[in-house]
Amino acid sequence: MPSISEFYGIKIYMYRKDNERHFTPHIHAFYAEFQAAIDFDGKILGGKIPKTAHKLIRKWLLENRSSLNYAWDIATKSTESIPKIKGLD
Repeated sequence: MPSISEFYGIKIYMYRKDNERHFTPHIHAFYAEFQAAIDFDGKILGGKIPKTAHKLIRKWLLENRSSLNYAWDIATKSTESIPKIKGLD
């Protein structure tokens, strides 16, 4: 499970060929004991994440939309390595 970003204690992962369970482009976010699958619009598809962490993740998603779409295409259609994406400053 490739980590693509990390910021403020939040770890973001994107899994290869992970388009069958949630059927939409998404990431997996981990914060402390919490984890959630979140689509690129910030909607939680499964799991739980604290509100503050969710707010930061939504900001990161908004700032990195094109990079996320590129990474999703690679993760679901290619064997290339999924690229890292810069975290929040």
